[in-house]
Amino acid sequence: MDIGSLVWMFFLLSTLQPVLKQRLLEASRQRLIGAIERKRKSRVILLVHREETMSLLGFPVARYINIEDAEAVMRACQLTDSEVPIDLVLHTPGGLMLAALQIARAVRYRKGRVTVFVPHYAMSGGTLIALAADEIVMSRHAVLGPVDPQLGQYPAASLLKAVERKPIAEVDDNTLILADLAQKAAQQLEATAKELLTRSQTPEKSAELAKLLSSGTWTHDYPITFDEASRLGLKVSSAMPRDVMQLMSLYPQPMKRQPSVEYLPVRRHADDQIEGRRIRDASVI
Repeated sequence: MDIGSLVWMFFLLSTLQPVLKQRLLEASRQRLIGAIERKRKSRVILLVHREETMSLLGFPVARYINIEDAEAVMRACQLTDSEVPIDLVLHTPGGLMLAALQIARAVRYRKGRVTVFVPHYAMSGGTLIALAADEIVMSRHAVLGPVDPQLGQYPAASLLKAVERKPIAEVDDNTLILADLAQKAAQQLEATAKELLTRSQTPEKSAELAKLLSSGTWTHDYPITFDEASRLGLKVSSAMPRDVMQLMSLYPQPMKRQPSVEYLPVRRHADDQIEGRRIRDASVI
């Protein structure tokens, strides 16, 4: 074999290696999803948004909840008998409110139990979906977020406050129009959150939580921790299954550079001795 053939073979293997790696990763995810479904006797659905890299130019592309996500989740629900429990794993910064609302209502009105798992974070529209569940299972350091509506770059609540603080004659028409839209959006989202929360809360508590989460009490990216969610009265649990955390490890963040976090991927116990310790399972979380 001449040098030219070796070069071509190298390029061929370099091209196929990412494809084969992705296929193996997908197969591992499918096996673990199947194992969790058999253990919990449920339908497992994942809504995971990672930053992706374009294959040719290498630019990072952020992903959010969109209509395609809503269609896929609704199809999964339709393929599942209404009495079968749904386990929905969320890892998302939020996204299109229409799509998030479609997903939330698809799970809100199911007969079977609905459990939402938040291993790391589910903000904005992700939190709206979580509100529709019977229970939200969070890792101890996972976070939810407020669901207050945003109009472009402005929070709806801030637009309303800005108009209230100025004489009407000093407010331009464009701001008045935005304020009108902001008021409608706030009312609509509060009513929607209340509707979703009635699956797990009393009507009075649903109204209280809906107003708190949708009225601009905090900034839109404010992290609601497990402890705070529990204090607010949300139906949360910290009993995160290890299988779910292991499943998240099979959705790696694409990287084109040296990782900024590095560690030996094994469980450490207080009585472990580092010297001579055998790495038993690199996939253990």
